[in-house]
Amino acid sequence: MASQEVLRGVPQSLSAKFVGSFAYLTVRDRLPTILTKVIDTIHRNKNKFFEEHGEEGVQAEKRAISFLSKLRNELQTDKPVLALTDDGEDTDVWNQYLQRQQALMDEQEPPSWFKSPWLYVECYMYRRIQESILLNPPICAFDAFREAKTQSYFESQQATMAICTYLQGLNKNRNEFSEEQLLNQFLTLLQVSLWGNKCDLSISAGQENSQKSSPVDALGELKPYILVDDSSSVWSVLTSGAAPGRSATGRGRVDIVLDNAGFELVTDLVLADFLVASGLAKQVHFHGKSMPWFVSDATREDFHWTVKQTMAANHRWMSKSGAQWHRYLKDGTWRYHDHPFWTLPHEFSEMAADAPDLYAALQTADLIFFKGDLNYRKLTGDRHWAHTETFARALRGFQPAPLCSLRTLKANVQVGLQPNQGENLTAQEPQWMTSGVYAVIQFSSPLREQ
Repeated sequence: MASQEVLRGVPQSLSAKFVGSFAYLTVRDRLPTILTKVIDTIHRNKNKFFEEHGEEGVQAEKRAISFLSKLRNELQTDKPVLALTDDGEDTDVWNQYLQRQQALMDEQEPPSWFKSPWLYVECYMYRRIQESILLNPPICAFDAFREAKTQSYFESQQATMAICTYLQGLNKNRNEFSEEQLLNQFLTLLQVSLWGNKCDLSISAGQENSQKSSPVDALGELKPYILVDDSSSVWSVLTSGAAPGRSATGRGRVDIVLDNAGFELVTDLVLADFLVASGLAKQVHFHGKSMPWFVSDATREDFHWTVKQTMAANHRWMSKSGAQWHRYLKDGTWRYHDHPFWTLPHEFSEMAADAPDLYAALQTADLIFFKGDLNYRKLTGDRHWAHTETFARALRGFQPAPLCSLRTLKANVQVGLQPNQGENLTAQEPQWMTSGVYAVIQFSSPLREQ
């Protein structure tokens, strides 16, 4: 964790202690709703547990529901945050982090749901959901969010067909593209991946939130809602032959730190396909979650399931896209990774100290895309930054490689805006930071002027 010296001069963390804030409304309303849906999902799977495990499965279901009902009560009544009791590989790290939070509390008051940082308690809730499953074999491999993620994928089939058809058209003609045409196609698919981030089931508390229409057709209308657009800087990195400060040995590795499964993941795969097929990248490394997380976040199982489903689709261009993605994974052009750090509550500025192996791996990338709101919150520390604060300062030293945040705004933190831009938006639309209507393509490089 960052030392107190580093924390001096840094804004306070967003927290539910600020009554009426989005963090407060999330902890008060949205998180209990998500817990209720998890309880309902586990209960609806009671017969499945019985079929697979007999009476032992039913008893495990009852214990998990009891655990989660107690957790919901703890949240709603602002009880102290408790240490984890399971044997997960990250349990000790979580419990150490609780002690660190305790040290930051005023007058030794215990960390609690409404008084501690929002980023911490929201991540903690999802880790406690996982604890409720881990403590109750034989159902300890159950993903309480899989049904919602699967439904979201299938409800977005029309949009998936459209974007796969578009991709295959590009691949067919890519050898004829001028550099300007290649740039325009890159910008199109970058924005498709950006707006794919609107499909977030945690922000809608698990309600249906899928993509129905072709995303390409809507890009012209959506462009005015991109508040920061550093696409040209991203393009420069991709076409320079090497990232700044690296030997010019040819275009290399692009990493994508994933957010949601479902349609957003499809848009990420389409972008990755284009980067490789067009020669803008030799390898793409994907980073997902090591456990079910924030309702719709992509896990390893979600990632491979999506590739298989797309490959098996009864649609020519979807199945052709899926087959190509499968080949990329088989020959190592694409690689999937997960790491416990992605499901910890740490700000990314702490990665070099707390997960040096992951930080070192990211340093080998020529460009890193960070998808979505949670990654943006962790990049910036989820703090009360001024809107005009630079993205580089908000990163607080986290710069393993040139990086780009692709994010639709669903939490009240946003930096890197022009003077008065945030104030004007607030006057026009008070909920602009949390509505998912606005977006950023925000870039930072180790050698960019800070």
